[in-house]
Amino acid sequence: MSSLFGLEGKKALVVGGGRGMGESTALHLAQAGCDVAVLDNAKERAELVADQVAKLGRRSMPVVADILDEDSVKKAVAEVEAELGGLDVLVTIVGQALFKPLLETSLDEWDSEQARNLRYVFVTAKTVAQSMIARGTGGSIVCVGSIDGVVGAPLHAAYGAAKAGLMHLVKSMAAEWGRDGIRVNSVAPGSITTPRLPETPESLAILKNSVVPLGRPGTTDEIAGAALFLASSLSNYVTGHTLLVDGGWMAANIFDMRFFEVKKSNE
Repeated sequence: MSSLFGLEGKKALVVGGGRGMGESTALHLAQAGCDVAVLDNAKERAELVADQVAKLGRRSMPVVADILDEDSVKKAVAEVEAELGGLDVLVTIVGQALFKPLLETSLDEWDSEQARNLRYVFVTAKTVAQSMIARGTGGSIVCVGSIDGVVGAPLHAAYGAAKAGLMHLVKSMAAEWGRDGIRVNSVAPGSITTPRLPETPESLAILKNSVVPLGRPGTTDEIAGAALFLASSLSNYVTGHTLLVDGGWMAANIFDMRFFEVKKSNE
């Protein structure tokens, strides 16, 4: 079954691979036949996921780096390529939102949101693409965006603006690097249950009664599945796109079902 993805023996780097969506993506890639380097800022997390990859019979290595530091990123990529023998797949998953009204957001906080959601992707993707082009191998780059970059993001606007920039950057990278055999796409998650952002009874009730047609949050495995598809040969003619993995959130403007119940009771 793994041969279906065309990833047997490919080399992958998952940035932010130590937990949540990154962990799930690293394991999905390994199950599809990839050797996987797991990059995280916490050594223990990187080692734990790398060990899981190894148990699946694939080569693995933990990598610790500060994705906000250009030299640290370049050094990490060079280490991975030396150990694994090049890179064919890059997945960037690191991202974090500051929840604060715009009028209370400082310039330093704005800059921080751009750095940890957009700037590091530019640095990492550029570094990997330069190597892919030099080796003449091409490859696939998958970035994790957000539906907050598709619509407005009240109370976390700096994050939404960064994710919108990321998904635009994906288009530009795809256009510039396509002739070199590099495909670039992104996944835009909706509400996903992660170790850092678990669902609460209140949030589950909102998702069930409104907003999401499927009526539930997504899982990290569902984001990993989308990333695997975009990294694989199943999407060989797909580049420059963002795949919304949101349970249908962006498909329609869905009111809370209680709104319709009130309307019906007044008929």
